[in-house]
Amino acid sequence: MRIEIKSLEALQPAAREFIGQMGDHTVFAFYGGMGAGKTTFIKAVCQALGVKETVASPTFAIINEYRGGDGEPIYHFDFYRIHKLEEVFDFGYEDYLYSGYTCFIEWPELVEQVLPENAVKLSVRETDSGSRIIESIS
Repeated sequence: MRIEIKSLEALQPAAREFIGQMGDHTVFAFYGGMGAGKTTFIKAVCQALGVKETVASPTFAIINEYRGGDGEPIYHFDFYRIHKLEEVFDFGYEDYLYSGYTCFIEWPELVEQVLPENAVKLSVRETDSGSRIIESIS
């Protein structure tokens, strides 16, 4: 998977393209530096999935739950403030990541040991021209 977003106007079409490529996968781990566009892209994908609530980075809450247009939960994690892996055990990460529902994860490098084997790992990066590239990493 490789999606290039050249402008804000291209964000929603890119989100729809991403949804078309999600397949049966449910856990998506977004790797990228601060300001790379992880939250902005996840917000666009959630909107394209029919989420009506405000989608924002769960930096302090660690997890936000939304409802897609089909009524199914969508979980959005931000592990930036995780200091020890034990913190994810405390909130029962397994109940979310192995639920079969869609999970979007920011800062997954901090919890890689507990990610499901079939998690889709994606790099989000900014190019010199200001475009954003979202692509699968192995």
